[in-house]
Amino acid sequence: MAKKSPSVHRAALLASAVAVLGLLTACGSSGDGGAASAPTTLPGTAAPATGGHHSTDSASASASASNTAPGEATLTASPAQSTQAGTTGGRCHTSELRATVGRNDPGAGQENFPVVLTNASSRTCTVRGYPGAAFVDASGRQLGPDPKRSSGSPTTVTLAPGKSAWAGLTFSNPEVSGAHPATPASLLVTPPDERDHLTVAWKGGQVPVSGNASSVFLTVFSPGTGP
Repeated sequence: MAKKSPSVHRAALLASAVAVLGLLTACGSSGDGGAASAPTTLPGTAAPATGGHHSTDSASASASASNTAPGEATLTASPAQSTQAGTTGGRCHTSELRATVGRNDPGAGQENFPVVLTNASSRTCTVRGYPGAAFVDASGRQLGPDPKRSSGSPTTVTLAPGKSAWAGLTFSNPEVSGAHPATPASLLVTPPDERDHLTVAWKGGQVPVSGNASSVFLTVFSPGTGP
């Protein structure tokens, strides 16, 4: 094997020392860069939720987090989530109501019956405006035209469970007015804004179904079971 000259040997040692010095310098630069690029938490920024909790309402989660201290996040249920489902709100549906016809309060040839809707559900709901109504015979055939609406200002009546609202059903006594009468078997009552009706046995005697003064009138709902 050929021997290297002393000058060549010294040059090789010098090159090795330079390479080692460069490697040490590079390592120091890498450490500084790592510290500068480390992630930081800005004041007011919510930290990620931990512990496996999942929010069902992202808007609620964001609102709750923004009210906590910097770097913290607390997910709380929104008011809608903390209220038990089906306890309140919205109009009363036919399936949630019970219909009855109150006692006649006659006067000056007029027959006046309160049509009462009672909240039979476990939630609070509302009725507003006029009911629908129709007299029918035993076979379900309608007797006479649809009732007309008396003038009035509809208001929203809130019904807690077990509470009632009433609307007036009024017509001229056929014996007084001379209208053609019939005796219905039932009164069909449709709550405001609903399609399904409730059936109430009619015990109020004859009603006008045709001829002069045969119109039947309905008033808007008011709280309670009658005037």
